[in-house]
Amino acid sequence: MTPIQDVGPIKYRAIWISDVHLGYKGCKAEYLLNFLRSTETEYLFLVGDIIDIWSMKRTMYWPQSHNNVIRTILGKAKHDTKVIYIPGNHDEEFRAYDGMVLGNVEIHNEYTHTTVDGRSVHMLHGDKYDAVMQCSKLTEFVGNLSYDFILYANRILDKLRHRLGFPFWSLAKFIKSKVKNAMAHIRKYENIVAAEAKKNGHDVVVCGHIHHADIRLIGDVMYCNDGDWIEHCTALVEQLDGTIELIHWSDRKMALKADSEVALEIPQVA
Repeated sequence: MTPIQDVGPIKYRAIWISDVHLGYKGCKAEYLLNFLRSTETEYLFLVGDIIDIWSMKRTMYWPQSHNNVIRTILGKAKHDTKVIYIPGNHDEEFRAYDGMVLGNVEIHNEYTHTTVDGRSVHMLHGDKYDAVMQCSKLTEFVGNLSYDFILYANRILDKLRHRLGFPFWSLAKFIKSKVKNAMAHIRKYENIVAAEAKKNGHDVVVCGHIHHADIRLIGDVMYCNDGDWIEHCTALVEQLDGTIELIHWSDRKMALKADSEVALEIPQVA
């Protein structure tokens, strides 16, 4: 494995990540592990879909790199980082533990944070505002299959780009940007989330779910989506002065070679 150059630690007041999908083959665990090891923060917010229980019910997949991500997060929770876990729809089983503390990690279905400059930041995964989640099971199933195929093609393309010395590039993001209906759905989702945050008196709203990282002002509310660690390798950060920024970690790091260990992959028996 190619050694990863130490670039840190980079210090932030807060970090937001979501849609990691540990337990899913498309997860960029090596990028996330490098990011977590390269940063220090007072607050680490896990904004849903950290573990992809949906995927693991289909096929059990859990390589050592995914285990290392969990260990690193728990290590931060044990040493000077307040870790808040806000479950999403792919790890919704944890929503039953709202308000509990497990391994120094607080679990909340929604959470509000105050920036150093006094702004109210409300956090939720965001699936409850996604109209797609209300569609038929058949439509959802077909959509998931299409998405899985695109990510499979992206993994093959990423391996080829890595051999040629190019950084990670998201095929799924490119396709989304070219499909008018997809972008219209994303904008509608963003407007709904921002409107609800304004209604409840918040200055900033942070969510995930749609795998589309962005920061933009919608009316009086700053809408922030921290993206994902499958297509984009993105995170939101609060700088020490309260400024909130979007980081594309894959732009900072050349494609990382996957760990050489053999992953545990056990197809489920129907």
